[in-house]
Amino acid sequence: MTVLLREAIGDRLRHARTTQRRTLREVSRTARVSLGYLSEVERGRKEASSELLAAICEALDLPLYELLHLVASDIGALQQPVPSPAELAERATPAPAGLEGGTVVPAMIGNDLSDLRLQPVLTHRLPSSLSKPRGTVVAA
Repeated sequence: MTVLLREAIGDRLRHARTTQRRTLREVSRTARVSLGYLSEVERGRKEASSELLAAICEALDLPLYELLHLVASDIGALQQPVPSPAELAERATPAPAGLEGGTVVPAMIGNDLSDLRLQPVLTHRLPSSLSKPRGTVVAA
């Protein structure tokens, strides 16, 4: 799966803005960028110039180097192939006696759930041992 740089940058800018609970209008005024253009940049439809990106980052109080580092991490994580469950099982070390083990899953990308758009899709599920057996009656 190929991620375009402008899409990854847009996702991170939107994440920074929504985390701060700021509106597009507020950030566009502070950065002196049209609201429509900022929206297009956040949606990954427009490629922002370095000057425009610097102005948006300044308006968001987000250092440009930090934005670029996060974007590079996101893209780098997506470029690595996701191992299959069989490959993960081959790499796993046996659990000590008496302990049950689960399946190792790829690490999450980003800082919260709004970053899931950039995440590779997992093709397997972990069994849950927390569910109650059916037919069990719980006394009130």
